[in-house]
Amino acid sequence: MGLARRDSIHHTYGDYLGWPEDVRYELIDGEAFLMAPGPDLEHQDIAGEIYRQLGNALDGSSCRPYIAPLDVRLPRAHEADEQIDTVVQPDVLVVCDPARLDRRGVRGAPDLVVEVLSPSTAAHDHVRKRRVYERAGVQEYWLVHPTDRMVTIYRLADGEYGKPEIQELQGETAVAVLPGLAIAWDALVARLPPVEP
Repeated sequence: MGLARRDSIHHTYGDYLGWPEDVRYELIDGEAFLMAPGPDLEHQDIAGEIYRQLGNALDGSSCRPYIAPLDVRLPRAHEADEQIDTVVQPDVLVVCDPARLDRRGVRGAPDLVVEVLSPSTAAHDHVRKRRVYERAGVQEYWLVHPTDRMVTIYRLADGEYGKPEIQELQGETAVAVLPGLAIAWDALVARLPPVEP
């Protein structure tokens, strides 16, 4: 099951700003995708724990972690905000360049993006958003699989994501783009509900 498209019209951030606030969309190359309903408790526990660990580790540094919802505008070049046709809301992100931050959110590629997958968003996150993050220059892209208790990690090299690294959610996973920082999984996984067969 994929995310529903709003319509077949090419949209920009200028259009997006005029839409009702009670319905959330992401724009991918001008296509407006309806965001999934509120995430489940497991999703929120994982995203919240990753955000908490990043926040604690980055306290006092120039890098700042954020958690959804927050608009991340990904221009292709130097177009005005209203002309940007890709706006996403990653579950967790880190921005180390303060020039990319403004009152509306983030303009430009975060250094790290983490998406916590759900059945309704998995294909969208694996295919569309991976392509967009690669093009925009996101240095490190994590896809956390709650059901499989795995994380898939893409790292940018020469402008492309190579073969992903896949790890189980156990021990620690180093964040390559933030040297010396790692996400610890064991306590988090221990409090998650058991995986249903």
